[in-house]
This record gives sequence, C-alpha cells and structure tokens, in this order.
Amino acid sequence: MKAPGLLLIILLIAGLLPAQNKHKKALQELDILFEKSELFNQIFTGFVLYQPDSEEILYDRDGDKYFTPASNTKIFTLYASLRILGDSITALRYMETEDALYFWGAANPMFLHPDIKADSSVFTFLKESNKTLYFSNHNFEEERFGPGWAWDDYSGYYQAENSPLPIYANMASVKRMEQGEGFDIHPSRFVQQLTYDPDMNNDRIRIKREEYTNVFRYNSRALTGTPFNKSLPFFTSPDLTTALLGDTLGKTVHLAYELPEEIPVKSISTPIPDTLYRRLMQDSDNFIAEQLMMACSEKLTGSIKTSEAIQYAKDSLLTNLPDKLIWRDGSGLSRYNLFTPRSIVGVLDSIYHFLPKARLLDIFPAGGKSGTIEGLYPGDEMPYIYAKTGTLSNKHCLSGYLLADSGQWYIFSFMNNNYVEGTKPVKKEMEKILKYIRVHF
Repeated sequence: MKAPGLLLIILLIAGLLPAQNKHKKALQELDILFEKSELFNQIFTGFVLYQPDSEEILYDRDGDKYFTPASNTKIFTLYASLRILGDSITALRYMETEDALYFWGAANPMFLHPDIKADSSVFTFLKESNKTLYFSNHNFEEERFGPGWAWDDYSGYYQAENSPLPIYANMASVKRMEQGEGFDIHPSRFVQQLTYDPDMNNDRIRIKREEYTNVFRYNSRALTGTPFNKSLPFFTSPDLTTALLGDTLGKTVHLAYELPEEIPVKSISTPIPDTLYRRLMQDSDNFIAEQLMMACSEKLTGSIKTSEAIQYAKDSLLTNLPDKLIWRDGSGLSRYNLFTPRSIVGVLDSIYHFLPKARLLDIFPAGGKSGTIEGLYPGDEMPYIYAKTGTLSNKHCLSGYLLADSGQWYIFSFMNNNYVEGTKPVKKEMEKILKYIRVHF
C-alpha cells in the first residue's frame, strides 16, 4: 500500500508528472488573482500559459476567444519571414538590353534606410551602370495602406505607405538641431513643398502632410521654437520613386510602362541582419513589418501582394495552430486582425524551437532593458520577460517568453481589449500576474 505513495514522490522529484499537478496550488492562486481583479472582470481578457519543454498548457483563461492583437501580429510576421526569406532578401530584380537597364523592387525595406546599415550593392549597381535606367512598377499589386488601417493616420510616423521599392523608409525627416529660425527637410526634393499655415494650432510644434500630395504644412512654433526631429510618411508613387532615385544617383531615371520580352530576369540579394528583426520587434516598426510580408510574397510568387504571403503562411507554416487566423496585414495596424491567445502561444512555440535561444532573446524586447518594454517588467539582475507588445486604442496585448526564478521557461499570451481608462492600469494588473508566475512556477 505504501508503494504508490513512494512512486508519486519519485515522479515528483524526477519531474515526470504533468506540470499542472506540480503547480496545482500556484495555479489555484493564479485563478484567484484573476477573479479578484476588478479590472480583468470589467474588460475582455484572455491569458494562456504554456510550458514548451513539457508541451503543456498550464493555465487557460478564455484562450480560445478572439481578440484584436495590434502589434502582436508582428510575431506572425517574424516567423513567416524567418521561414520564407531565410538568410537573405531579394533587393532588386532587373533585365538588361544593349543600352537599357530595366529594374523593379522586391519590397526590400533596407534600401537607403536612415537607421539601418545595409548592403550598398543595389545603389552601387545602379550608380555605376552606363545604361539608361528604367524603373518598373509592374509587380506591385498592393494598395498604399493595408486593409483596416485608419485612413486619417496618413501623416502619422507609424503609418508609412507600402511600396515595391521603398527609399529612405518612405519617410521625410523634418528637423532643427538648434534654437532659432528655419529647419531642414530630407529628402531635399520636398523643400519647395514646405508651407507655413497661419491657421494651424500653435499649442506645440506641428507639421502635417496633405493627404494626397507631398505638401507639408507647419505652424509658427515649428519655424521658431525649440529643436525637434520629426518623421512623416511621404505620399508614394512611381513618379516620385524615379525622381528620388534620380536625385540620389545623380542621373536620370525613367518610368517604364512596359518591359522587353524574352530577356532573362536577374536578381541582387542582400543578407538580412538581425538589426532588421530587432527593429521589427523591439521598435515595433510597422513599415518593416509590412515590407517583410510583401517581400515574402514577392519571393513566393513574383508579385507583391501581402495576402498571398499570409495565405501561404497559414496553409504551409502554421497548420498546427488550434484556431483559424483572421490575419490581414504584417504590422497589426489593421483592425480586422483577430487571433486567440492560444494561437499566439502556438507561433511563439514554433519560434522557440526554430531559433537558438540566444538569438531569440536578442530579437525580442526585454523587460526593463530594451524595446517597447524597456520601462516595464524589470528583473533583478537580468530580464525575466521577453515579449512583444501590441497596442491600439483600448487594446493592449503582451505575448512572449517568461523566465521563472526556478530556471524554467514559459510561453504566455496576455490579450486585453475594450478597456476605457488607458493602458497604465492594464499593465499594472498584468505585472501582478507575471510576477506571481515568475516566483511560484
């Protein structure tokens, strides 16, 4: 009669019993923390805790319900990009005749990006060509905005437009480095399109682009106030791409309305640095997210269409997820995206087993140390949270990896929708849960 008890003790010590049994009391306390939270009982919250080594879901609170993920969508974009693009990205495709060079983009986000030191082979190739240059837009099947984006955010730094051959991250930079009058804009082509607007609110420095042109209006505080540095998306078009390329290369670039037939297509590829993936995840860069998904599409089909890359990822890379993905863009700007917490845990688990742990932790934001959670969830000597945030109005999510004091790794997805008092109380309640798990699991 004593043997079963002895066996139970042995199994517990060996860690061979299901993790749920080992953490039964802690899981009950975790449930009480949720139940006693006025905030979580007022809003819509889903939470799943998963142990990747034992492959067990330890805790599931509405993990099968759908939530707007916001930038948690970038977790899916990261995994799709790692799997589809591999170590390099197509930087340019082209064909040559005796006297002409026809070229087109493959959605590479790094070309002349102001904050990413990238391979200069495309610039050098175009600069040194002695042939007449023709840019083609024939493979671009996207709109400037993704489905479900906010139309009136066209001038926001976080909503750069989609394009097949982005240049300068499709952003204009307006800045003054010293106190006094005047400021600079880059690309300098826009300097003649800076316009003072005396009717613009003067409570702070304001610069805003007109929706369908590259006219940038500013108020008097922008002209004479304190130093500043602002980035605004410019309005993209094939004509603007050729003009900006011409300015940059110092030679005329023409727009190609058709391509020659029966000429082989060649490509230039460039390595993908982890700098790009860190910017995607730690800075939550929407522009990079969108361009990466379009680059995936271009590699798969030759055309630039985000929905094709998403469909491939769902059909071929993410077939093990428990719930249907309502996935519409790369960045999470779309209000149409809907994921469940347990599906997000599923893709995080795929990344966990695909990447070496050191590289994974270097890419994700680290609590108290880097990215969008630099000021949140600090550890004692090292971070215990490595996770991606996702925030839209009245929606805040956090999904990633948790290192418990026991040395055990956990995967979690925390999704909160439809709160009305801002993110601060939500983050405070989330931290209570995550700290509890850190100490007791």
